[in-house]
Amino acid sequence: MDIPTSSRHGVGQYGRHVVILLACLQLLPTVWTVGRSSSVTLEARMRDDPDLSEFYSLIERDEIAMSRLVHHPLTIFAPTNQAFQRYLNNKTHLNYHMSSTPLRLSQLGDTVRSLNDDGTPLYITRRRPLSGMQEDLYVNSAKIVRERSNMEFKNTRGYTQILHIIDDVLTPITTVFNKTLDTPNPDAWGFLQSVEAINIEPHRVRSFRKKILNLKRDQVFKKSGISTFFIPVETGFKVPPNPTLSMIDKRVIDGHVIPNKAIFTTPAPYGKPLETLQFEDDLRVTITFFRHETGKNTHRVFVVSNTMYSNSRLTPGAVIAEIVKPNIPVANGVVHLIHRPLVIVDMHGMQMLTDNSHTLWSKFRDLIEDYAPEFLNVLRGMSQMTLFVPQDEAVAQMMQTNFMSNRKKLLEVLMMHVVPDAITIDKIKRNNQNHIYQIPTMNSRRFLYFNLNENRTTHDKSVTVEGGGVNASLVLGDIATKDGYIHIIDRMLGVSYMTVQEKLETDPMLNLTYHFGKLNHFNDQLNMTNKRFTYFVPRDKAWIQWFIEHPAANLDDFVRNREQSRMVLEHHLIVADRVFSMGDLRNMSHDSLILPTVGLESLQIRVKEEDNRYFIQWKETGRWTTVFRADVECTNGLIHVIDVPFVHEYDMITSGGHRLYSIEPLTLLLVTVLTALGAV
Repeated sequence: MDIPTSSRHGVGQYGRHVVILLACLQLLPTVWTVGRSSSVTLEARMRDDPDLSEFYSLIERDEIAMSRLVHHPLTIFAPTNQAFQRYLNNKTHLNYHMSSTPLRLSQLGDTVRSLNDDGTPLYITRRRPLSGMQEDLYVNSAKIVRERSNMEFKNTRGYTQILHIIDDVLTPITTVFNKTLDTPNPDAWGFLQSVEAINIEPHRVRSFRKKILNLKRDQVFKKSGISTFFIPVETGFKVPPNPTLSMIDKRVIDGHVIPNKAIFTTPAPYGKPLETLQFEDDLRVTITFFRHETGKNTHRVFVVSNTMYSNSRLTPGAVIAEIVKPNIPVANGVVHLIHRPLVIVDMHGMQMLTDNSHTLWSKFRDLIEDYAPEFLNVLRGMSQMTLFVPQDEAVAQMMQTNFMSNRKKLLEVLMMHVVPDAITIDKIKRNNQNHIYQIPTMNSRRFLYFNLNENRTTHDKSVTVEGGGVNASLVLGDIATKDGYIHIIDRMLGVSYMTVQEKLETDPMLNLTYHFGKLNHFNDQLNMTNKRFTYFVPRDKAWIQWFIEHPAANLDDFVRNREQSRMVLEHHLIVADRVFSMGDLRNMSHDSLILPTVGLESLQIRVKEEDNRYFIQWKETGRWTTVFRADVECTNGLIHVIDVPFVHEYDMITSGGHRLYSIEPLTLLLVTVLTALGAV
């Protein structure tokens, strides 16, 4: 039925009214919430909230705090009951959770004056997790729970009061029993001057304070504004006289201060280097916050100073210190007590590795002391060293395996974590531009291989290291010692945890062999754990070079012809009741070896060793080729990475094959490989 124009016009108006009505109905809950807040006081709201019962019960027992809650304009930051369950102190400072100025979240500045007796400020931090996301807000080290905050009330006198919920209890400077501060609301220098009256047990900071006075740098700690101060405690200087203390100069002290920021540990920008007061052309020092996970929902916080463009007194590189007492608010920022001085390099590698104050690698240290003390004798005889130290979780996982029963093997694995040279991460990156960078270790014939992975968003390059078949990521690098560096990695090298198939899939230099085997399902067998595989795997560069040298071979046909490619891979895979290391093959290879492959034909080879390198000769070609990486251990076998595949040109030429590739454009070959892999 046709609707007259006037009727259609009426229907359009009616539709618009319906849309407006629905929108108003959606708003009703919000309007009701605002209306309810205006009729309920803040005191009643907190009293009736079961999740604020701990905090409210404390206010009930404090006459002054209850008076402020009932009668005064107020902003209150209320910790949840769960926050109190984590709180370890005996006393809660109620007034430090309150401000006399009602402030919504949008009105919070960098600081908020608290109602604490000395007016100690509260520090506000804004942090946006990801671009486009709503920013997180923190007061000191407590996160503001946005969805439960910004609740506005009127008390019986008509004053505005605002409630924000936080996930931690706020703690100002606290004094020891029967002590008072010389200056209320002290700045960082006032904190150091009055530190004997302040509860920082069991720590002392006398040595660093005295050094600041002697060098006349107290003005740095008195300066108004906002800064973050790192104060090393007494135990960081050991027993006097200690050379560490004598190495502290004005520049070192300035390297312990981050200006213009009050950085608390929870909202700290972890992993981001921050400029210190000592940041000039000839000497630049940055500080980075680093979090070390120690278990479920537990962690320790460290700071890492990095010295660049060093002068004659200071060694370039990183110095790491644990924050032993964090988040002490002062009038001009925040103080963190750290277990040792930053910037100063005062230990050799072996000394740092075995020093109990360095908790970041405590399990690795325990492993050496309990199971391989002879490893330390190796380190004592070295003039330079770089240590790749696995973090605690990696060591703990390894200690749960039967690997620990073989002490000789354990020592070999530990030796793989030591390089007899001072190697920085920058050097690794520079030497890894056009090829895989490899470094010999203290384990004879064992090398470490490095790879760079670029983040597609930030374009930052991260470093991975492979040793003994295990690929580890760099967690923290360039920790400087007097004789080299320590790099922390996330796995124990040489302790296999992948099958042959998994190793192929994840190793960046074995991509082509992996994809060839994936397309023809050759790889399926390589996950089996009831067989022992010895796999001679050509690295990517070997395949590419072979096709350049044999232009008559048709790569496209090879990839598409699954039967043909499977037959070629079968030449390279040995299946037996044992694995064959390169050392085994060398000892067996007086003339030539005949090894059973998974294919119809056996593999006939010879092996020799020269200058701690293995070479292999395939009888079919008579050509000697380098074993680029020997004995890559997997849970079900070994991989030997070779520089030339075991293949004839006629293996690659199919009936009707034709010359498709030119030897000139390498890029054309690579594009063809990728296209073929994606097309099949």
